[in-house]
Amino acid sequence: MVYKEKQQQDDGGGKTPVKLDGEQLTPALVATVAYDGVPVALEDEAMKRVVKCRAMVEELVATGQVVYGVTTGFGKFSDVRISPQDAVQLQLNLIRSHACAVGRPLPEPTVRALMLLRANALAKGHSGIRLETLQLLVDCINGGVHPIVPEQGSLGASGDLAPLSHLALVLMGEGEAIYQGQRLPGALALAQAGLKPITLQAKEGLALINGTQIMASIGTLTFVKAERLARTADVIAAMTVECLRGIPDAFADEVQRVRPYPEQIGVAGNLRTLLQGSKLTTRQGEIRVQDAYSLRCLPQVHGATRQVLGYAGDKIAIEINSATDNPLLFVDQGLVISGGNFHGQPIAFAMDFLKIGMSELANISERRTERLVNPALSGGLPAFLSHNPGVGSGMMITQYVSASLVSENKVLAHPSSVDSIPSSANQEDHVSMGTTAARHAAQVIDNVSKVLAIELICAAEAAEFLGSEGLAPATRVLYDKLRAVVPPVIEDRSTSREIEEVASALLEGEWLQAVEAVTGSLF
Repeated sequence: MVYKEKQQQDDGGGKTPVKLDGEQLTPALVATVAYDGVPVALEDEAMKRVVKCRAMVEELVATGQVVYGVTTGFGKFSDVRISPQDAVQLQLNLIRSHACAVGRPLPEPTVRALMLLRANALAKGHSGIRLETLQLLVDCINGGVHPIVPEQGSLGASGDLAPLSHLALVLMGEGEAIYQGQRLPGALALAQAGLKPITLQAKEGLALINGTQIMASIGTLTFVKAERLARTADVIAAMTVECLRGIPDAFADEVQRVRPYPEQIGVAGNLRTLLQGSKLTTRQGEIRVQDAYSLRCLPQVHGATRQVLGYAGDKIAIEINSATDNPLLFVDQGLVISGGNFHGQPIAFAMDFLKIGMSELANISERRTERLVNPALSGGLPAFLSHNPGVGSGMMITQYVSASLVSENKVLAHPSSVDSIPSSANQEDHVSMGTTAARHAAQVIDNVSKVLAIELICAAEAAEFLGSEGLAPATRVLYDKLRAVVPPVIEDRSTSREIEEVASALLEGEWLQAVEAVTGSLF
């Protein structure tokens, strides 16, 4: 993957570790650890906080104070007292019994992200974990030991208990993990990486699994992709405007300033920059007085999606630097407080909003694709962009595929956060479904990338008929990048694999960077 914020290199040519202190993680840093293999390290002050907090836990156990999950059972069993001699067995049983998630394993980048986020939360020094346990988690990230974590089984409150338990299993030398491309028993994966499992002590099992890191890791990586796709969509749309002989007057700054949404103004600025130097666009009244909404309203629709991304990004930035387990310990005040920071409602709302906003990016893209292939709407382009209409179907069915993906997004965009189902004998009587929301958002983003890929392929085909030399310098860069992967469709062929390849390229961001090398950073 290519990211806007590239990691700095140290003097030895290696990757500078991301320092974890529970306060300064960003989505871009999460992405570099997840995809680029950047190592992580604990901040010195964070380690001191962790040690102090652990001492407080040990004192609580020694004095027999009633603390949820330390000297009591869990959930409905919170009223059951646990003796100090059973503290270790309590934590082992917690992880083993809760490790019942199902479904496909999360992708390795997502697992790296969730390990990172869990380590960052523990580094805040409010969870009571031992330093050696936290260090093992960090060592697994750096050593490439990636636990097998099934994606289904979280209600998004009381933390992502079931999936996170599969992470904790590997730290105990149980469960399964991927190491150097092989799926291995957890103990063997640790051993091959030169690491030793730990025996969880009081509070540690709960500290590892009581949190929002599944939804937050999926959500963070999804947000990074969504943000990149939103800027890329402006570039693709600009090429479509050219190929439909569109009218850039609608993007004039004067129009945007009298409805001053910053995001609308920013997208309009992008479009003006991207279309500068185009020989294909027209002026008001030259061919038509005004364009259809899917062209004319680009700043308003794409800009509104940017507003959604702003909201989601704000929530993710807070979540990935938060302590989300229970109970939390406040060493300086001598307090142990059972609260509800594990409840995923903020991320559930953010992910639901994100998938709605990004679905609209695909909706309007599909309408632009329809205009490119429909001879009644394209302003003179051949039907379905076929070089041999009738005998050849051209790009007819790519629009079908786009419409199918857009329709699927409408189902996925149904909000997960409006649902709740009680659990643990009604002790946990309201849940967020935030992890479901995040998983669906990830699917939406995958679909959006393919819808945009189809629009780009169709726009490039249209440019063949109009003369690609007439494209603006910025959109010509994207055209050239596409043509290195997808040659012109002179004769009908299967484009399935090409659509997938283009979608992957759009998600990775290299093509966008090439465009920005010409335009400067886009909004």
